[in-house]
Amino acid sequence: MNCIFCKIIAGEIPCNKVYEDDVLMAFLDIHPNNSGHTLIVPKEHFENLLETPAHVAEALMVAVQLLAPRAMAAVGATGFNLGVNTGSSSGQVVMHTHAHIIPRFEGDGLVHWPTKEISAEMLEEIAEKMRVL
Repeated sequence: MNCIFCKIIAGEIPCNKVYEDDVLMAFLDIHPNNSGHTLIVPKEHFENLLETPAHVAEALMVAVQLLAPRAMAAVGATGFNLGVNTGSSSGQVVMHTHAHIIPRFEGDGLVHWPTKEISAEMLEEIAEKMRVL
């Protein structure tokens, strides 16, 4: 397999590992948005979150709760963003499920994506198509 995350997990590419268990590995991003930017990846290859078994996704969230406060404390951040991109149109570059913990600081220059105006009718139409209630 030619997956960079699989190579990191296999020890073929070095990383600054911060966590590892039977299911996951976490390491610092070499192209961070901010100091302490951490990637959490399942050890087994899944292309994206929708293809990841629920028990692995659950372990990923447990690891976020463990690692996010540690990342923030390590760099003196006052918050963090959690990102999970699914599909190339969302910005997913490495097609291996992963979560980004991005520590945040007041005035750090990172901006959130813009919002769009949408009518109440369109909101209802979308909600109707999505409902599982």
